[in-house]
Amino acid sequence: MTITVCPTPEAFDRTAAWRIIAQMLSKPSSVIGLSTGQTTMGMHRIVSDIFSGHPFDVSRITLFNVDELTNLPRSYAGSCYTMIRTQLADALGIPDERFLMPPTESDDFALEARLWEERLAAAGGADLQMLGIGLNGHIGINQPGTPFESETWVSPMDPGFEARVRRETQVPPGTELGGLTRGIRNIMHTRRIILIAKGAHKADIVARAIRGPVTTDIPASVVQLHPDCEILLDAAAASMI
Repeated sequence: MTITVCPTPEAFDRTAAWRIIAQMLSKPSSVIGLSTGQTTMGMHRIVSDIFSGHPFDVSRITLFNVDELTNLPRSYAGSCYTMIRTQLADALGIPDERFLMPPTESDDFALEARLWEERLAAAGGADLQMLGIGLNGHIGINQPGTPFESETWVSPMDPGFEARVRRETQVPPGTELGGLTRGIRNIMHTRRIILIAKGAHKADIVARAIRGPVTTDIPASVVQLHPDCEILLDAAAASMI
């Protein structure tokens, strides 16, 4: 495990963007996992801007996101499919057949989870995962307490996040919301993981995840056991390590 600390949020965004681009250039058939949220918007924009100004071959690149919301329309602006397609995939010209995402609506999410993993395996397996960390230490939507041997599944949302989604979508109270997420075992099978965080609000959980014990109470702590993992932070997120 290596730790890289960038002096500013802007430097973090540039560094993270170049990690993605470097993977694409070094292996033009790469399968790259992304994450959504405030941490990743800047890096996605920079990748798109660099590609626009200096195009390179992405004809064999495959993208996916580590998770997806369930029981909401894919057109919802907060769906992972829509965010990644808007922020990055469209700018790179990645077609749907190489943007491997599960559906947001299904009568059988267990089947969709298996099919998603089969598609990723058929593409060659994940080469790189840009992996965000939640304030409670979740990775993907694997909340605290999720077993490390978990396989891709539908996890409950964090209650605060679920409340926000319900306000934005006005889904009926009886509709069960969740997140189809790669399991911790699946994430750990990625060839290279870059755990990313920026901002002082992430400092405490980052320190606990990478300096504390490996525990299911903090799912992100499992990356300490990965053979090729980089912790990429801005100075604020690194302030407690």
